[in-house]
Amino acid sequence: MGAVVVIGAGTIGSGWIALFTAHGLPVRVNSRRPDAEKVVRAGLELFAPALPGAPDPAALLNRIEFEPDLARAVADAEIVSENVPDDLELKQRLFASIERTGTEALLLSSTSKLVPDDLGARMRDPARLVVAHPFNPPHLVPLVEVVAGNATAATAVDKVMVFLRSVGRQPVLLRRALPAFAANRLQSALLRECIHLVVEGVLTVPELDDLVTNSIGLRWSTMGPFQAFHLGGGEGGLRGWLSHLGSGLERGWAQLGTPALTDHTRELLVTQTEQAYGDRTYAELAAERDRMHLAVLDALARARAEPS
Repeated sequence: MGAVVVIGAGTIGSGWIALFTAHGLPVRVNSRRPDAEKVVRAGLELFAPALPGAPDPAALLNRIEFEPDLARAVADAEIVSENVPDDLELKQRLFASIERTGTEALLLSSTSKLVPDDLGARMRDPARLVVAHPFNPPHLVPLVEVVAGNATAATAVDKVMVFLRSVGRQPVLLRRALPAFAANRLQSALLRECIHLVVEGVLTVPELDDLVTNSIGLRWSTMGPFQAFHLGGGEGGLRGWLSHLGSGLERGWAQLGTPALTDHTRELLVTQTEQAYGDRTYAELAAERDRMHLAVLDALARARAEPS
């Protein structure tokens, strides 16, 4: 494969860089940050233990070239992964600028909410532009949501799916390009009720986190909600479960909270979160997260490999 260009060296960009280099790909980094090399180096050191084979960060760094000039960065690229802030105008200008360089690279956006037709609105031909939205952290969590626009070529989507699988991801193609896509919409729905429960004093922030990780979090690490409720219906499956218990679903939905993010609510959430987790640095918390995520992924891989 030719050069893979990563534009943006923030949290998501650094995760992609770590993942791509761990799979042996040469990566060219384009960033406006004057400290881009320092940030990427720190990211490699932090993420390397959770990468395939736990590679030496120095070996990964040897596969990276830093090129601040956009035209030179994308000149011979095969893949361009865009990871700048989720500002529509900024991204539109960037993709139009990339197109003007004449590159024929496949263009991937890591946006968490913007749809391809809007991203490519200033391009003459956005057929190669595809959203490839990772679930943070991208170097570890397998999911990548692939979203095409009306102008996106089917061949571009196929190439994106092949590329993502080649670096160990599990791409899921969304059939509609709706804002915020699917995974974040699900996360937002759960977070809304989490905030409601904390604001109402039912649980504190760390208690709520413990509740999720020891119940639905554990369940959802092995199966999705529909399969879980299919099992919940016993021999009758989901059909039986909905017949007996489904009538109460809408009543339950009507009782869910709709908290307002007032100054008081924000301060309550932040204060409790800082009290629970503020005694450790970001690097310490991220390393612990990666260790636990990797342990779950490894255990699931072993379980799936065993004969049923």
